[in-house]
Amino acid sequence: MKYYIIAGEASGDLHGSNLMKALAKQDAQAQFRVWGGDLMQAAGGSLAKHYKDLAFMGFVEVLMNLRTITKNLAFCKKDIDAFSPDAIIFIDYPGFNMRIAKWAKHKGYKTHYYISPQIWAWKENRIRDIKRDVDCMYVILPFEKDFYEKKHHYHVEFVGHPLIDAIADRPPVDEQGFRAANSLTCKPIIALLPGSRKQEIEKMLSVMLDVSGSYPDYQFVIAGAPSQDHAFYAKFIKEHNVSFVANQTYDLLGIATAALVTSGTATLETALFKVPQVVCYKGSWISYQIGKRIIDLKYISLVNLILDKEAVTELIQGDFNQQRLKNELDSILTDQTRERLFMDYFELEKKLGGQGASEKTAKLIFNAINK
Repeated sequence: MKYYIIAGEASGDLHGSNLMKALAKQDAQAQFRVWGGDLMQAAGGSLAKHYKDLAFMGFVEVLMNLRTITKNLAFCKKDIDAFSPDAIIFIDYPGFNMRIAKWAKHKGYKTHYYISPQIWAWKENRIRDIKRDVDCMYVILPFEKDFYEKKHHYHVEFVGHPLIDAIADRPPVDEQGFRAANSLTCKPIIALLPGSRKQEIEKMLSVMLDVSGSYPDYQFVIAGAPSQDHAFYAKFIKEHNVSFVANQTYDLLGIATAALVTSGTATLETALFKVPQVVCYKGSWISYQIGKRIIDLKYISLVNLILDKEAVTELIQGDFNQQRLKNELDSILTDQTRERLFMDYFELEKKLGGQGASEKTAKLIFNAINK
């Protein structure tokens, strides 16, 4: 079978690569054409576009790049027709993928969506398009099944969260070797995860690093995103004399004492590594003003959304400042807060449904194609 898979960012590249490996076990003749990254390419995909050429953050940034997005949509449609897949698999990235899904459904392609658009957060009216254009939806958050089926009468499959597999399958970190290879000292580590897009890294990292001088007994280590070159981080490293590791976020989290994390998938990854964290977010003023008027959620982090309580502190926009960040970092370095967070993290992992998300999804897709 031929599978065309579209992912638009680093997390989608990870989950897409694991899904491809699982599909290859189901289908020995599987062929993959992908929009993704290095991981999907390494898993056997013929790369149509790299996600680092696709990611635009915020309403204003999307508007500024409309011409590029339009060109990418046109190229994608032509590329799908040239490949003629048995199924198209969309991974999150809804602004782009829902447009392709509409076209693909009209053309008669089988459409599968792995990792649902977060329509429970905003643009809930997209449910009409999903019902019309998506043959099968596979959700990874436990509350999404009730949202789709009880509220909107649309059947979905809850497959569990693929991050559990990605983390569980990793060998233990050789801490001494990791520290030596990255010129790290023996001091406890505070990991900085400022995001993957240039716009968000520039906004987040400067504030995160402003507190580093207040903690001489710790070392601050930036987790470099696979989508960015080391040169992009050089000015931050030089100005604050902090450490940096490239494409080793999971190894870093495996030995970190605490973390400052930009809101997104990284908050969940950090929680699954049982690392106490402060969740941070700051966008452009216009994007934030638009967003707060159309997004109706109590929390912005996946950790708090899944647990339905404020387990981790969220510092958003104006609250994301040096003093507030220092106060919250002080808190997660205390034994009392850490013990509470560890218990919340264990509850979170149970809610996520255990291991096997990639295998479950691959089997469902393969069986649906072969009905």
